[in-house]
Amino acid sequence: MLLAGGGVVSGADAAAVKRTAECQGDWLPATPTSEDVMAGQLSFLGLPAVKVGKNVNWRWSPYKNRSWDMVFHSLRWMGRLVADYELNGKESYLRRAREIAKDWVDDNPRGGRNTSPYAWQEHPIALRAPALVCLSKHVGEDWLKKSLAEHGRMLADPKLYEKGHNHGIDQDIALLGIGCRYGRDEWSELAIRRLTETVKLDVDSQGALREQAPRYAIYVHQRLKVAIDNIKACDRAVPTQITKRWNSLETFIAHATQPNGHMVPIGDGGADVRPAGYDAPTQKVKVFGSSGYVFGRSSWKDEKESAFYSIRFGPGLKFHGHEDHLGVTYFAQGRDVLVDVGFHSYENTPYRRWTMSPQAHNVPVVAGAAFRGGTPSKLVKSSTGGNRQSYRLTDRAYGVARTRSVLVNHGDDLMAVLDTAAGKSRISNIWHFDHGLTAAASSGGRVVLRDKDWKATLVQVALPSCRPVSGLKVVRGANSPIQGWVSPAYLKKTPAPAVLSPASADPLLTIVVPGVADPKVRCSGGKVTVETAGDAVSFKATPAGALS
Repeated sequence: MLLAGGGVVSGADAAAVKRTAECQGDWLPATPTSEDVMAGQLSFLGLPAVKVGKNVNWRWSPYKNRSWDMVFHSLRWMGRLVADYELNGKESYLRRAREIAKDWVDDNPRGGRNTSPYAWQEHPIALRAPALVCLSKHVGEDWLKKSLAEHGRMLADPKLYEKGHNHGIDQDIALLGIGCRYGRDEWSELAIRRLTETVKLDVDSQGALREQAPRYAIYVHQRLKVAIDNIKACDRAVPTQITKRWNSLETFIAHATQPNGHMVPIGDGGADVRPAGYDAPTQKVKVFGSSGYVFGRSSWKDEKESAFYSIRFGPGLKFHGHEDHLGVTYFAQGRDVLVDVGFHSYENTPYRRWTMSPQAHNVPVVAGAAFRGGTPSKLVKSSTGGNRQSYRLTDRAYGVARTRSVLVNHGDDLMAVLDTAAGKSRISNIWHFDHGLTAAASSGGRVVLRDKDWKATLVQVALPSCRPVSGLKVVRGANSPIQGWVSPAYLKKTPAPAVLSPASADPLLTIVVPGVADPKVRCSGGKVTVETAGDAVSFKATPAGALS
């Protein structure tokens, strides 16, 4: 068996392998297991396992999936073997890990004619380097040292650095690891300096992640913990800003988690993400102003009684965001009601592009106007006290001012949304409901949705007349154009009801009432009264676009 000095250890000594900080930790994948790797069975991203031979074909892309290819070239699955070797002393694990790494190095010289296009991309480099550093604790051959030196040079290259992004954090962890392993102080210091700058850009002063997908806050929180531990292990001081922003992410993650325990799937965030270990804050409503989120709930306790909503606004599209500004989600009475369609994959397909478009979110649309992607939006007014909250948002994503006011009432549950467009523009909107609901009826400005004995109703009227909007259209599972789908998990999609309103020159008032199949709605002098599952709820709605 090869050791760092190139020697061999006998089988009798194999059980006494020293555990190392470089090889132990939560950077390792759950799948495939070491037994799977030894059998040549690789399973990534929940996709079916594929068989790889002893001499790996590194240009192989069995699923034509960029994420699969990236994980393949990260070699973390090779690192799993080394970590388990430290635990069980199985020499076969270390031998196979060395074979895999040596095969990768031999077959993927940087700039080589047959080198995989994924081999030297910035993120695979960052994820692979720690696995190779781990291997270097037990294999001291020159080919491995030379490869790690090449990785270090690439990681230190400012042209490849992803500043202000989770990839940058991974790059800093990798560069720090190589610097500390081989006493390259200039690399270790550069990594810590860059990490401090990146964290301040990626996590705002309130603790909100700026990558526009809350589920990435979990990843960043986990990776920053690895970075903090590695900085300490390298006998260096952890900058205060890193620790401060790392701690503040916990509040953001908690606020972005629905009462059912799943994170609201905004941006590139799957609907099946379930955070664990984050304490509930005291505030029930939180506005993250600079990053553009509102999260509100009626309670932090019983999910059967709690309601939750989210609203999006803020900076224009970047990183993992979608064109979801002015969009809302709504959870009430123990279930999803209005939903974001979720995250399917990073593959450049028509469906992926649709999931990122305004048509895949609960947003207002200005009829006949071209959408201007990347337009920022503003929260111009908010009232967050008691059992009722209201907000007003605006932008010019369609070239004219579109304004949305949102009112959420708790206890007697309802959400009211008032959409307007400036001048003579006509406004319409889109509403995506949970895939477990079926549209049972659509008439008279109403759509009733049911799931067994539970029901909800969408009511839409035009102001100031309070006239029911005719022509509401329910779409489910359509492909031309794509509409009426949600993605409950990675690479999954299922039909779900989407309600599309006709374009209106008048302001559109939409009311979603959980638990009621036929709520009475009355308007009088700007006051709207709605019969909910409990008592009647009244609020003011003005044609100018205000709700209170």
